[in-house]
Amino acid sequence: MNAQDSNPSAVDNLFERSIIDVGIPPCPVILDRFMAETNKDEPDYTRLASIIGTDVGLAAGLIKTANSPFFGLRQRVRSVNEALAILGLKTASRAVAGIILRNSFPNVVNLERFWDASARIAHLSGWLAQYLKIRGLRAEDAYTFGLFRDCGIPVLLGRFPNYAAVLDEANRDAVRSFTEVEEAAMPTNHAMVGCILAQSWWLPEEICLAIRNHHDRDAIESANSALPMLSRRLIATSQLAEHIVQQQLGLSLTQEWPKLGAACLQILDIGEAQLETLYVDAAPVAAAAE
Repeated sequence: MNAQDSNPSAVDNLFERSIIDVGIPPCPVILDRFMAETNKDEPDYTRLASIIGTDVGLAAGLIKTANSPFFGLRQRVRSVNEALAILGLKTASRAVAGIILRNSFPNVVNLERFWDASARIAHLSGWLAQYLKIRGLRAEDAYTFGLFRDCGIPVLLGRFPNYAAVLDEANRDAVRSFTEVEEAAMPTNHAMVGCILAQSWWLPEEICLAIRNHHDRDAIESANSALPMLSRRLIATSQLAEHIVQQQLGLSLTQEWPKLGAACLQILDIGEAQLETLYVDAAPVAAAAE
């Protein structure tokens, strides 16, 4: 290892220079306007609804999100105003960002399975946060992380013609970390790209850090890790959700659970016996999530 490799800031600067031309989509104007209003001391809900209402698809998506079983509302939401009032600004802003994210890669083909898998893992992550009563972890944060965890992948698919093959290799590699495989073939990795996208799209720091480190076993499991515990719990919850989807449905197949599973179970304080029960209880949630 040379001196530059051992210097985190040098490595960070190298990564940041390397992804200037990757094509990370800038924060959309509509999200910028929405977040600027929500960050005011006294946000104007009418103005927020008007901002969302300028995009019919976004308005419909927010109402659909508010009415999803995940939020467990007793009455159906029928307007953007109602969705904002019931969800709250933090949850609504994350939902808006997630809806926009899915529509931000029109030139990248065959992403439907990717988005479906992300949505399934996000819903199950939110359910796990509630079911396991994970300390300090809100269900909506677990849900948001699940949606954005792998958002660097469509960016790289749109920028590098060979990335689909690299992605397939990373999913199959049982020894090297996912990002190691990427970095052997490319100037960056999807975790770094996803972190920068999340930062520029107003996501909280703990979620951004979790995105950046979600394949880093040392950062996840080390007692001396500088990674915040909330970020580690976000990672552990989403990895468990992905593992359950794989175990129960045979979908989203990767080699990440053998590499990260033990550390994730330790963070969540789950034993093997509890895991078996969890498979049964989570199966219908995983199957129903879209």
